[in-house]
Amino acid sequence: MAKGLSAPRQCYPVPAATWLLPDGAHGRIPSPMFIIAALYHFTRFSDPAGLKPGLLDLCRDQGVMGTLLLAPEGINGTIAGPRSGIDTVLAHIRSLPGCSDLEWKEATSDRKPFGKMKVRIKREIVTMGQPEVDPRARVGHYVTPQDWNDLISQDDVAVIDTRNDYEVAIGTFDGAIDPETESFGDFPAWWEANKHRFHNKKIAMFCTGGIRCEKSTNYLIGQGVDDVYHLKGGILKYLEEVDQNQSTWNGECFVFDNRVSVGHGLEEGPHVLCHGCRQPILPADTKRPEYEAGVSCHKCFDKTTDFDKGRFRERQKQIELTRKRTTG
Repeated sequence: MAKGLSAPRQCYPVPAATWLLPDGAHGRIPSPMFIIAALYHFTRFSDPAGLKPGLLDLCRDQGVMGTLLLAPEGINGTIAGPRSGIDTVLAHIRSLPGCSDLEWKEATSDRKPFGKMKVRIKREIVTMGQPEVDPRARVGHYVTPQDWNDLISQDDVAVIDTRNDYEVAIGTFDGAIDPETESFGDFPAWWEANKHRFHNKKIAMFCTGGIRCEKSTNYLIGQGVDDVYHLKGGILKYLEEVDQNQSTWNGECFVFDNRVSVGHGLEEGPHVLCHGCRQPILPADTKRPEYEAGVSCHKCFDKTTDFDKGRFRERQKQIELTRKRTTG
């Protein structure tokens, strides 16, 4: 196999992980350790709605929280819970039609990453709005994290970040092109308007965990671009496996759970989430006059109406009331 390419490989749970943080020699009360599993798999589900009840009930029974999306094209999402619960849910997902070779990525947190469990039925597990795109047919060449730096340093390679603009704003790879898209569905129009920039170039694409690149590389192949590559396992796998001293990544990676962002070694980053616009901000930004917890930040203050802000305040009030009841 050519340098820089690797075949998809199976990822298995790490049995050594535990549900409790070690209390060491200081006699501290152990804290829950949440196992976080990010997953996606393209397969054909004839009745995704029929899979929802059993999956949702199992997650709740096992103390697993997060969000899973089911669509005719497969499954996508992130879940968190105890080791035994995550293993049980992953085993169930692997038993679904076409999912026996499911791959996933794991991380840990001593804070609850999600507040509840949701299983949603969607048209697509990642929305691109291109019905002819089918990653099961063909995708770009996979590149391992260990070979990624060599590829993107080549003069004839254009590196494209397929994530949304607010994600790119807090971190990306050296020299990567930011399409400045507000949603993944904007990518095809951006490519059509900019494809002339990449004549005689190899295209290297990356995203958070790999799912968007499965679609974007298939899309480019359909547009006649054959020399297209993507980072196997996405940014998360790169940050997990590549030493910071050899890294070409700058900043943090936005993640879709309560950690908000992670850095090298998947260490939790400094960002917090504005619950008005769902975008990452820094702790210092909460001191700005536009910030109101659960309502707005400097990024969205001028983009929402007074009516919107009133709704957000009421939502925040209910969240605080619930928190007080549950914490006594």
